[in-house]
Amino acid sequence: MPGYRKLRRATSHRKAMLRNLVTDLFRDERITTTDTRAKEAKREAEKMITLAKRGDLHARRQAMAYIYDEAVVAKLFDEIAPKYSDRNGGYTRILKLGPRRGDSAEEVFLELI
Repeated sequence: MPGYRKLRRATSHRKAMLRNLVTDLFRDERITTTDTRAKEAKREAEKMITLAKRGDLHARRQAMAYIYDEAVVAKLFDEIAPKYSDRNGGYTRILKLGPRRGDSAEEVFLELI
């Protein structure tokens, strides 16, 4: 059993989708998505915030390799990471919204605390 959810996607599609979700989360600080996607995106977002808390050049380059937008990386390092300097994990939360109208998939808010 792998340590991640496959989300019924090919590997490259899944990775690109998660990168997009994490980029949008840091840009907007709250996104609406399905429950399983949010749980996977949360894992990656927490890793990126932990990188940003280090704040060195290597961490910034590692974040740039994952996050698509350079302005979002700057926001992550300059605004978001300093808010969590005294916190050890638990930077995001998932709030359930109920089933989606079209296919009854469980929708949630994924947001930064």
